[in-house]
Amino acid sequence: MSKLSKATPKDLLIDNNSSINTDIMNFLSIDCSTNIGSLFIKTKNKTFNKILQSDKFHIDLLMKQILDFFKENNLKFEDISQIFVNQGPGNFSGLRGSLAVAKGISLSKNLNLSGYNTFIWSCAKLFNKKESILSIIEFRERYFIKKFDRYLHSKSNIQEITDYKTLKNFENLYKVIPNNAIERFDKKILNLNNLYFADLDHNDLEFLYLKDLLDKELIKPLYLS
Repeated sequence: MSKLSKATPKDLLIDNNSSINTDIMNFLSIDCSTNIGSLFIKTKNKTFNKILQSDKFHIDLLMKQILDFFKENNLKFEDISQIFVNQGPGNFSGLRGSLAVAKGISLSKNLNLSGYNTFIWSCAKLFNKKESILSIIEFRERYFIKKFDRYLHSKSNIQEITDYKTLKNFENLYKVIPNNAIERFDKKILNLNNLYFADLDHNDLEFLYLKDLLDKELIKPLYLS
């Protein structure tokens, strides 16, 4: 797809001064916000990834998947110090189940817990790259936007866009779409100017955490009505 060439323009490449220090944190990340979820572990500078289907988001099955994931890679919960969990937006059952499991592990294993959302996650590599950023999420054939400043501080509430022409009001803003959702977007939106396709990389969560951009209290699902 030719549009993917927009994904890594030279002015958005992360330099060494803004890259993540991979020696700082060992963590488990849980993302059950979509029908294709994922588990990710970083420990001792090694990373492990597992894809989850939607039928694994039930709370009992998800916990078993996590335990199996650790066992398959000869890991223990003592190998991590932090849990990251995606708060949404996404499926009700997936978010509810994954947050319950994450909180349970955090309490039982005395691990720090932080929440993230896909809006800011997709913008992680644009930190201090653009003056204003507009994150666009597709959910159940509807489009939602959230605006951030150059340091990824929130500058607006989540808004639903009912007509893609409304995005013309943000023509000068850099617009971000998660790479894994491109197929669900209207081609008219994909042809807008100043568009960046972002790979959702669990490693970026460490960077967001160190910049104090994740939720560390009152971690709850982000539902879209």
